Amino acid sequence: MAEYVLKYADGRGQVHQQVLAATSEKELRDRYSSQGFLIYSIKPRSAAGGVFQRRKKINVEKFLIFNQQFVTLIRAGLPILKGLDLLADRLTDPKLGPHIQAVRDEVRNGTLLSEAFRAQGVFPKIYVTSVMAGEKSGSLTEVLDRFIHYQKLSLAVRKKVMVSLMYPCVLIVLVIFLMIFLVTFVVPRFASLYESFHAELPAMTRILITVGTAAQGSILAGVGVVIAAVIAFRFWARRESARNTLDKLKLKVPGVGEIWLKYQVAQLSRILSTLLTGGIPLVQAMETAAESLNTPLLQRAVENAGRSVREGQPLSKSLAASKFMPGLAIDMIEVGESTGALPQMLNSVAEFFEDDVNVRMQAMLSLIEPAIMLVMGTFVAFVLVALYLPIFSLADSIR
Repeated sequence: MAEYVLKYADGRGQVHQQVLAATSEKELRDRYSSQGFLIYSIKPRSAAGGVFQRRKKINVEKFLIFNQQFVTLIRAGLPILKGLDLLADRLTDPKLGPHIQAVRDEVRNGTLLSEAFRAQGVFPKIYVTSVMAGEKSGSLTEVLDRFIHYQKLSLAVRKKVMVSLMYPCVLIVLVIFLMIFLVTFVVPRFASLYESFHAELPAMTRILITVGTAAQGSILAGVGVVIAAVIAFRFWARRESARNTLDKLKLKVPGVGEIWLKYQVAQLSRILSTLLTGGIPLVQAMETAAESLNTPLLQRAVENAGRSVREGQPLSKSLAASKFMPGLAIDMIEVGESTGALPQMLNSVAEFFEDDVNVRMQAMLSLIEPAIMLVMGTFVAFVLVALYLPIFSLADSIR
């Protein structure tokens, strides 16, 4: 018998997680479902851990298009299985297509749609939970519409951030290549020229020529060291302890840490708002939101807050105890709880912090770009002065 990690909720809404032995996943699911428990997930114990195990990813934009088409077909009156049949064989994405076909086959065999998506292990937890809520409430199309709206907003914010970072990143890369070109190609040629003159060179010229000659001889070794360092960093960054360390470093970086934290708060608020609007209980929504975050530090903070909510504490007080949420977000959530409009207030929190992140990023980038140009100009000026100063000295001596 194999061992499985079972996560389920009892009749009071409390979430439990146990390691149980069973002949198969289906046998364990049937056993606990027949007792009235709500099954969240069942994973083989060997797959539940593992330091270097990475979750497969699907193309979010293509998955969004699939959901838009799927909702259109269901709203037109087609059964779920027929809609999956029409879409599964027409998907050209090699990553998404096989998973949708597997979902169709599972549904054809009598599996619930949410369970079929969950069994694939590649779809977002928020999506699987939303589909499950839609099945139980009989409003699958409305729930999928809310997920599509959430995904569009999330993609729009992410693209805005990436576009804002693209120009300075390209500029930094070009500056680095320009510096490497000057030091490894231009400087050694001037060094050969001055060596033929047997002239006394200024100190700054000697320093530059020494650096350029050494760099030209070790450029391949330097590239190899950089590539090895990048590969080693990628392996190290997969460890849970490394991800925690990186999260702490991000928070400590002046300016960047605050922007990163507010972006994560906006994502958390958007996920909670979407789930609560879809009819998901707050405790389950907190658990799903925690698993949807990609930052272990905030993930644990949300999980701890979820346990406090399960024990009867208000959401605002539970999140305040984590000491990660900004005070303004806590105050807004507290108002939402007192007025009974928590999903709407969480949506407002997400919009406010997304706008704040956009404004702060634009302000920071407006300072970074001149700084990059200043560094590049200073370096180029130093190289030009150091290379041409001996020529001026030689001209004076000839006169």
